[in-house]
Amino acid sequence: MASLVASNLCQGYGRKQVVHDFTHDFRPGVVGLLGPNGAGKTTLLNTLALLNPPTSGSISLNGERASGLRSVRRLRRRIGFQPQNFPYPGGLTVMEFLRYAAWLREFPRDQTGAAVARAIERLGLQEYAKAKLRTLSGGTLQRVGVAQAIVHDPEVVILDEPTVGLDPAQRVGLRNQLRESARSRLVLVSTHIVDDVLHTCDSVLVFLQGRVVFDGSPAELANAGDASTGTEGMSAIESGYLQLATKAGVSA
Repeated sequence: MASLVASNLCQGYGRKQVVHDFTHDFRPGVVGLLGPNGAGKTTLLNTLALLNPPTSGSISLNGERASGLRSVRRLRRRIGFQPQNFPYPGGLTVMEFLRYAAWLREFPRDQTGAAVARAIERLGLQEYAKAKLRTLSGGTLQRVGVAQAIVHDPEVVILDEPTVGLDPAQRVGLRNQLRESARSRLVLVSTHIVDDVLHTCDSVLVFLQGRVVFDGSPAELANAGDASTGTEGMSAIESGYLQLATKAGVSA
C-alpha cells in the first residue's frame, strides 16, 4: 500500500514562491487537488512527481526519501505521471508510444506487451491501438496520456487535469477507471472541475494561492458552504468550494 509523504514542501521559480510549506501524508485512494487556474496545482504535482526538486522540504515514498539522483531515479519508476499537456511523438502509434513509456520506466521487457494491452483496454483505446498519435482527437490523446501513466503498474499515479477535452461519456469512463485503479494505489488528480471531485474522489484538497485551505471528504466540502449565500443552480459542493475561494480572495 503506497504512502507518499510531503513534508514542509516549498517550490518556486527564482524569487517567486509558488508552493508554500505543503505537508501531507497521501494514502491509497483517489485524492482530488481542486483549485482555479494559477493556484499552483501543476507546480505542486511536478514536484511530487519528482520532476523538479523542491526549494525546501522533503518527499518520500513508502519511507524512502528522495534525497539524491539515484534515489530520485529509483522512485520515479514507481510513479506514473500525466502532465496537463504531455509531449508526444506524433509519428508513433498508440501501442508504440505505450511501449516506449514502459521502456522509459525500465519496465521488464518480457512483460511489456501484456502491460500495454492492459492499459489500452482500461482506457478504451482498442480501436486506436495502431493509429498514429498525430491523428487523434484531443480527448483521445488525454486517454493515451493516462494510459502511459499507468502502463508500468506504478504505486502512485499523478494526473494533471486528465478530464480536459473529454466528452461526458469519456469522463464517466475515466472516473470509473480511476476508482478501479485506486483500490491498491494512490491516485492524485488535479482538476478545477468540481463534478470530477464529487463523483471520483475519496478525499479532496482545495489549493489556493499555493496553500491548502481545505482537507477533507467531498461531503465535508459540500458542508463547508453556507446554503443561504449560495448561487442559484449551484450544487452544495460547488457552493462550498466557491465560498472558500471567496474567503481567500481568489476567483474560482
